[in-house]
Amino acid sequence: MPVMTVIESPVPAEESTGPPDPKRTRRVLVVDDTQNNLDLLEALLTAEGYEVLTARDGLSALAAIAKWPPDVVLLDVMMPGMNGYEVCRWIKGNEATILTPVVMITSLNSLEDKLQAIEVGADDFLTKPFNKYELKARLRALTRMKQYVDDLERAETVVCILARTVEAKDPYTEGHCERLSNYSEALGRRAGMNRDEIRALRLGGVLHDLGKIAIPDSILLKPGRLTAEEWVIMRTHPEVGERICLPMKSLKLVLPIIRHHHERWDGTGYPDGLRGQEIPFTARILQTVDIYDALTTKRPYKPPLPKQEAFRIMREEAARGWWDSELVELFAAIILAKDKGGLKEG
Repeated sequence: MPVMTVIESPVPAEESTGPPDPKRTRRVLVVDDTQNNLDLLEALLTAEGYEVLTARDGLSALAAIAKWPPDVVLLDVMMPGMNGYEVCRWIKGNEATILTPVVMITSLNSLEDKLQAIEVGADDFLTKPFNKYELKARLRALTRMKQYVDDLERAETVVCILARTVEAKDPYTEGHCERLSNYSEALGRRAGMNRDEIRALRLGGVLHDLGKIAIPDSILLKPGRLTAEEWVIMRTHPEVGERICLPMKSLKLVLPIIRHHHERWDGTGYPDGLRGQEIPFTARILQTVDIYDALTTKRPYKPPLPKQEAFRIMREEAARGWWDSELVELFAAIILAKDKGGLKEG
């Protein structure tokens, strides 16, 4: 590979050359099979306050990403073995790294090369020789965006911890959220949901009862039947959960699951009395697996039911107009397939 060169051109006086985030050193992974290129970029970025990791090939880059997740990847294209396009495709195809910015740096400059970089998910493209001030400006923009994404993920984590705190109050619901996430994902995939909807279903499995954090323990953990007044309070939890998550744009697709998983097909559910296909499809998926889990796990007032008995009850209730009968049958098929080595329970 040719040795990288850097164009030195005047930087505008108002440009800041310091690190993009004074609160935390941002980490950049530089991937190139030529040592001189690695040395050049490492010296340039270290002087700007970045923590720099280097890798000489694609497999080493993936190992580094798994061990030390970077804020940005600067990726050469032409490398022996696993080339830059393949590395980028792996990064953008992995749920844990899909939001990691990738900048392709290469001597290739044809339209086809740039289109291929875009197709594999690259966030930016620089052609050698590059202007170092342009590189630094793009890095600052990408690291700021990565910091914003990380902040959203941390907020999601806090909310999920709160939801699991609610689950932990009742020993009879241990593992409930994890099972619902797994069941919802399996049913969503079988129903043809896309990747964003599958992610919403997994989060919905954790967050659907978040609003119960506002329900007094005297009601939430009451072993006997609730009074009419207590039911009024209990039925506020979908709206409370929605309000908690509403400010987080990253949970937009989860909000309908949280709010509507207690609606019924015939319109007798809550909080909005939606009926039939007015109920969001993802909420109906969560609702279906939630009912199954409630029937097949031990509760203070009943033993766990066998799978076949649980589905018999669900079919009766669907015929009564409570649930989406098609989803009940689809989920029954998945659970029966599990007995032959399919779905694993959480």
